[in-house]
Amino acid sequence: MSKTKKDVELFNKWSFENIEVRDPTLQNYINLKPIIVPHSAGRHEHRRFWKSSKVSVIERFANRLLSPGFIGSRIKGHKSSYNSGKKGKLLRSIKNAFILIELMTGENPIQILIDGIVNTAPREETTKIAMGGISYASAVDIAPQRRVDLALKYLAQAIGSKSHANENLFEENLAQELILAAKNSQESRAVKRKDEIERIAVSAR
Repeated sequence: MSKTKKDVELFNKWSFENIEVRDPTLQNYINLKPIIVPHSAGRHEHRRFWKSSKVSVIERFANRLLSPGFIGSRIKGHKSSYNSGKKGKLLRSIKNAFILIELMTGENPIQILIDGIVNTAPREETTKIAMGGISYASAVDIAPQRRVDLALKYLAQAIGSKSHANENLFEENLAQELILAAKNSQESRAVKRKDEIERIAVSAR
């Protein structure tokens, strides 16, 4: 018997029903299509903008964590500081982290991840403008798709640096950072990074 969309749950545990993107400008760039295992085997590769419209945000988060140097060897079983080719192990770690999030907050961990992305997506940054041999920084608004890209990057960097700095399990660090980011707490390294980018942009207006 085939499952309907409503029956499809992440890792057969968490429903995508009633998940809310609280920033309207990001709704079209966060894919919440129900999926059991967030692994599309790179079907979006070499297709422009498919990562936002065709790839689940859970998989995009996992792919960002796979970037070289972000996590190091904190995942049990990893023997390299580079995580390429270890997506299966990473997905199991994400599943365990989501279980921790549910136990700690009593909320759907998918909603916690979405809230974390919304809270760490910067709205403004600086760019260099060159005129007549003189260059200066100027504040610019950030496109919604880039906002999501940067939010995933800051979360991955925060989780990676936190994993290098203490002896907690990777799953514990992942869960803790997502919960802090979802609360928009200043204890979250990703939130601090977002605030720093926006503060620099304000001074460059």
